[in-house]
Amino acid sequence: MPEPNELLRAARERTPSVRAPGEHMSRSELAERVCAWLWETTHVKYDLDGHYLAKLERGAVRWPGPAYRSGLRHVLNVATDIELGFSPSNEPAQFDLEPAPPPAVGLDDDLIDAGDESVSLLMLAEESNVGELTVEQLHADIHRIAQSYLKVPTRPLFLRSKAIRDRAFKLLAGRQPPKQTRELYAVAGWSLTTLAWMSVDLGRPDVAESHTRTAWACADAADHDELRAWVRATQHTAAFWQDDFVGAAEFARDGLRYAEGSSVLFLSGVLVVDLARSGRTTEARDALSTAKNRTGSPWTPEIGGPFLCTPERTQGIWSDAHLALGQPELTLELAEQSLQQFAKTPHAQRNYGSERMVQLQLAKAHLELGQLDGATAAVEPVLAVPAEYRVRPLLHRITEVAAQVRSGPYGSTPEAKHLYDAIRDYVRRPTPRRRRKPATTH
Repeated sequence: MPEPNELLRAARERTPSVRAPGEHMSRSELAERVCAWLWETTHVKYDLDGHYLAKLERGAVRWPGPAYRSGLRHVLNVATDIELGFSPSNEPAQFDLEPAPPPAVGLDDDLIDAGDESVSLLMLAEESNVGELTVEQLHADIHRIAQSYLKVPTRPLFLRSKAIRDRAFKLLAGRQPPKQTRELYAVAGWSLTTLAWMSVDLGRPDVAESHTRTAWACADAADHDELRAWVRATQHTAAFWQDDFVGAAEFARDGLRYAEGSSVLFLSGVLVVDLARSGRTTEARDALSTAKNRTGSPWTPEIGGPFLCTPERTQGIWSDAHLALGQPELTLELAEQSLQQFAKTPHAQRNYGSERMVQLQLAKAHLELGQLDGATAAVEPVLAVPAEYRVRPLLHRITEVAAQVRSGPYGSTPEAKHLYDAIRDYVRRPTPRRRRKPATTH
């Protein structure tokens, strides 16, 4: 008999019911809420029901698929799978698959077409080519995608961003007042910038460059400075992950000409890393001093997700800057402060991609200081990241950690070999596997 999942049941029973005030949420209501949230964030229809939830609570399934885990974490307001009693297992009897998002042929196109048709009906209802509600809906879609990024599977979000881009340009082909024309160019620009950021994460920074060129033209047409700043930030990121640190610095510096909101914090911070990595140490030190005294306007509307630089993300960037400047002690201090703030951030606002990169900066600083145990502890949370969220920059950074482990003074110890092998498996294998503890020496 499988062991019941008491953590999942307890999380459901402490969540108030919307249908029946004063009662806790039933399995069927929880299933409906999860499916509604997945539809809202991915525009993919899932068929989770009360029966499947009963299987989860009985413990018959210990590791549901990534979409269901994301939805359950959101609705039950927890940050990790462990809090819901979920863990991967090598035992086939305990593993089950949820209905996967559909393949590219067929249903995805139907979903996007249906969304386009709904907006077309909205336009008819407003009796104009583009009405206020149409523009509002497009902006809401962009916000939702950005805020859901790296919390739900990437592919549906990528397709949705592409659909919004196409819809915005289709509407621009018609006639509308100048104000709405600018708004549509802004929507198109944000969708293109989102596609570019995802392309970098999916390992194609060269493709990202194509998106950002058009995004820049849209930002100019919309006369939207904060969009200009984040386009430059994305161009910086594409150049950075192609090891073009000089080009990345030029994009970051130019972006600061337009930055108003939290893009000021992002661009001023990454400029330091670019300068340090390109060997311009004196400039980098001066730029870091400037960056730590800069602030963005709190009144600037923010898209969220990758296009929002929170205080914890800012500290994470500064920790990377100190690492590039050969100051691992300061990296440790800032990275630990950053991670503490990330841990306090609600799930819906938490930038898990940035948080994971800070974990690896912490690991690299520990290795610089000869602290293998600290590095191992810092890497452990990243090794638990599901395969669908292992973006290319994360893999690139963790291989840097592996190279440090192998070349360091502890490289021949059993503990170092264990960490190196764990990272190698992480990079090579599509899904995590349970690891054995290293043998200890006396």
